[in-house]
Amino acid sequence: MELILIRHGLPMHIENEDGKPADPPLSEIGHQQAERMASWLEDEAIESLYSSPMARAYQTAEPLAHRHGLDIQVSDGVAEYDREASTYVPVEKLKEIDHERWLKLMKGDVDVDFSAFASNVVTSLEHIVQQHRGQRVAVACHGGVINVWTAHVIGFTPKMFFKPHYTSINRFQCASTGERSVLALNEAVHLRGLS
Repeated sequence: MELILIRHGLPMHIENEDGKPADPPLSEIGHQQAERMASWLEDEAIESLYSSPMARAYQTAEPLAHRHGLDIQVSDGVAEYDREASTYVPVEKLKEIDHERWLKLMKGDVDVDFSAFASNVVTSLEHIVQQHRGQRVAVACHGGVINVWTAHVIGFTPKMFFKPHYTSINRFQCASTGERSVLALNEAVHLRGLS
């Protein structure tokens, strides 16, 4: 089967002073990115569509669901590692306002139990793979999820080692005999010309 992991579009910058988890929606550009991605994948046969429960991923999945006539199945296991954080700062903005924190993030230094997060992601995605043998399945998720699964497939220790573009398409071949391979990473041709 082919597993397509799609990173969410550009979200809003949210900082909750009350400590409640930030779950930002997509920005206007993020919605445009999601529409572009859905248009790019319109002619591909996608049999099932999953999403993280987080707003930025679910809203990214909506145009794809509409074009393919699919229901969005929510998978808690592909939520991002920062789901309980009270702030969400897009990476580009973080680089501008808190360069030290941005450097830590780029080195994969995150303030969570990353190995537990990684184990949950891999278990959840392997379950999706097992449920859809011989199909093409798309999952709207997050940069951390894509990094973990990619590391799993190529045999790296789970960590943040590359930056998927917003609404990038990341493709993996998953054989019923257990082999996993990378078909494409950071496919983002659909974003050309979008400021």
